[in-house]
Amino acid sequence: MRDCAILLRSMAGYDAQDATCVDRAVPDYEKAIGASVKGMRIGVPKEYRMPGMAMEIEALWQQGARWLKDAGAELVDISLPMTKYALPAYYIVAPAEASSNLARYDGVRYGLRVPGRDIIDMYEHTRAAGFGKEVRRRIMIGTYVLSAGYYDAYYLQAQKVRTLIKRDFERCFADGIHAILTPATPSAAFAIGEKGSSDPIEMYLNDVFTVTVNMAGLPGIAVPGGLDAQGLPLGLQLIGRPFEEETLFALGAVIEQAAGHFAPERWWSLD
Repeated sequence: MRDCAILLRSMAGYDAQDATCVDRAVPDYEKAIGASVKGMRIGVPKEYRMPGMAMEIEALWQQGARWLKDAGAELVDISLPMTKYALPAYYIVAPAEASSNLARYDGVRYGLRVPGRDIIDMYEHTRAAGFGKEVRRRIMIGTYVLSAGYYDAYYLQAQKVRTLIKRDFERCFADGIHAILTPATPSAAFAIGEKGSSDPIEMYLNDVFTVTVNMAGLPGIAVPGGLDAQGLPLGLQLIGRPFEEETLFALGAVIEQAAGHFAPERWWSLD
């Protein structure tokens, strides 16, 4: 946690040509790790208790709440009613943005270029060779939802849902909530290639707890909290107010210290 804070602070900085930058002083994240979490109000959203969620995830969530309470925080039940729409809205907005942003990689101006019989053939070969299967899938979904006749029905509606999701969080923070505690995923980590090959939606469903952060434009951090019965890692997520990453580092350090350190069994070979 401390190494992560040092790295982020060293990388942070303002660049007027970068639309993702904000002209604000970089906080001392390392100092925040040692700060007391006493008196903080931590929200626990009821909508994150999903049907079919592993009991081990629920148990870890409750344990995480106890760790924070023992450190002096107040746990508060909250409601984020638009959570149920976050996943479908995200998988409209994110592919649409991917499709738009990646359109420039056509092999004409810069980057990879694969020759073809004509310019259309060159486009097709370049983009087929330059993007992996999942990226191509998202580009196609994004192109579809941005196309004529579907923009209003899909992308525009998803953006409206995004606003409502953001409003849920704003209301909670306005009520005095300093951060929100949720599971990171509804199940333990799965093996490489285990999901997504035949049914990508199965893989997308594992994003159900984290996409709200992206939709609302909020800082979030996932902290390892334990292992399941098979020794696979389980995590907790902390969601903070805008530009209050220090709070997340302070709370994350509490969870990390309480959970202890553990490592998975070695599954790779150097031979």
